[in-house]
Amino acid sequence: MADMQAFREAVDHWASGGPGEAASELAARLDVRTAVLLEGPSDHAAVEALAARRGRDLAAEGVCVVAMGGAMSVARYTGLLGPPGLGLRLTGLSDEREQPFYDRALDRAGAPRRGFFVCVADLEDELIRALGTERIEEILRAEGDLRSWETFVRQPAQHGRPRQQQLRRFLGTKKGRKIRYGRLLVEALDPGQAPAPLDDLLGSL
Repeated sequence: MADMQAFREAVDHWASGGPGEAASELAARLDVRTAVLLEGPSDHAAVEALAARRGRDLAAEGVCVVAMGGAMSVARYTGLLGPPGLGLRLTGLSDEREQPFYDRALDRAGAPRRGFFVCVADLEDELIRALGTERIEEILRAEGDLRSWETFVRQPAQHGRPRQQQLRRFLGTKKGRKIRYGRLLVEALDPGQAPAPLDDLLGSL
């Protein structure tokens, strides 16, 4: 049976210059109605984790969460998935510094901006601020990453930097770490503690 992962793969292949017939066929078969456009897989992990915590099956609701591989890809994905392409409703998250790229891409595709929510730095930063640095360090300890973290903060480049910035940088220093912690940080949130951009995005779906 076709599933949403197959649709995501077909869309990525299409976005890379391949044919779009498979994505179009799967969109119809799966009754895909909404695409959530995110910069990368760590954002994807966080959105899926919060949806699961709230008892929601986004795929069953016709919602496909797409990691675009960076903000520079937003014009391509809005064109393929929005009004010029499959005609899906578009939603997503952007970083504040990348918002102009999203705005231009959405305007060019003839898609509304209202379904997109803005993180000040990025989603990791929003989650760190929501949980607080002490709680993040507790999670690092529980995951066996405390020693790596303590070594990291002793590096000369980290001296004098705010703890929040150090944590954000640390999460991006090892391949796969941001993805793993995208899920773990969401799972550590208390009810009602989700940062506004993420909470608003789920509420809009």
